[in-house]
This record gives sequence, C-alpha cells and structure tokens, in this order.
Amino acid sequence: MTAEELSKVIIKGMEEKKASDIVLMDLRNIKNTVTDFFVICSGNSDSQLDAIADSIEEEVFKIGQGNPWKSEGKSSRQWILVDYVNVVAHIFLKDKRSFYGLEDLWGDAKVTRVG
Repeated sequence: MTAEELSKVIIKGMEEKKASDIVLMDLRNIKNTVTDFFVICSGNSDSQLDAIADSIEEEVFKIGQGNPWKSEGKSSRQWILVDYVNVVAHIFLKDKRSFYGLEDLWGDAKVTRVG
C-alpha cells in the first residue's frame, strides 16, 4: 500500500468520528522530512480525540496494515499522534492545534483541505 492510499484510509477513520478541519500535507518534496504525509485534524473534546485515534487504528487494521509503529498522547488527550512511518496522523484539540501550528511549520508542503 502506498503512503497516499494509507492517507486516504486515515482520513476515512477521522471522518467516521466527525473530525473537523482535516488537512493532508504532502511532505515528499521537502528535504529532511521524517515522513511522506501528515494528516491533521481537530476534535472538540478529549473523548472525541480518543475516538478519532481509535477509529484510525481500526480502519488501518481492517485493510491489513497492522498497528501503528508508534502512538503518543493518549494519556494527555490534547494532541494524539498516530505514526505509521510514511504517514503520521495528528489529532488536536482545536486550541492546541493553533498553538503548535504544524501547518505553518511545514509551509512548503502541498496542503489539501479535506473537511
């Protein structure tokens, strides 16, 4: 499965739990990046962040891609990161997303707004 295809599955997992402001960032043409794609979304509550992260993992597992290489932030539930090596999902509480500004940090990335 390509990183692009995996990104679409991750987006589906986000949409299943009503994530907002979904953005796909293509980092492939930027030097020294650690991954090919970031998929970023926002949630309204810590329980919604948990549900989105679980939904992503379930959708990816269903297509036979297994568990994420790494998952962080489920205990603090303000910014959850689900890392599949070539694609990294970032699930933020809305105020934390603007505070960290990943879209601004990777300003050279090709950005596609999904929802």
